[in-house]
Amino acid sequence: MKTQSIFYIIVLVVGAVIIWIAKDTFTQPGVQDLHADYKEVAMYRNENNTGPIVRVYAVATSDSLWNEMEDYGNFMPHTKYGNTKVFFFKQSEEYPSEVAPTEPYFSEVYQDNCIGMYEKSAMGEVNLKRYPFRNR
Repeated sequence: MKTQSIFYIIVLVVGAVIIWIAKDTFTQPGVQDLHADYKEVAMYRNENNTGPIVRVYAVATSDSLWNEMEDYGNFMPHTKYGNTKVFFFKQSEEYPSEVAPTEPYFSEVYQDNCIGMYEKSAMGEVNLKRYPFRNR
């Protein structure tokens, strides 16, 4: 009788741990949890899988919440020794439909409309610049 009780306790504990792990796995925060609307409008990723991977995104947003823009950038894919750049544009203004891997990244026509640039460097350093193309 005692061993049967121990067995049920072990099964209950293991079951609870499995449920906790599954819940934690499927309830990770993501872009959908941010308050502003974000829409990826252009993306570039080089095909080099052996060297540094370069990712460049253009994202239209409904609001200029700086903390959320940084959170959005942190949710984007990043590869060790790679570089990820996210350019933010207001949805109400014009934004590029294509981005390139090198400067100027998109047509200079849209630079005044860029409200923020998130960058995660090859060493994992994060930087968010407000209005990166103004005062050049």
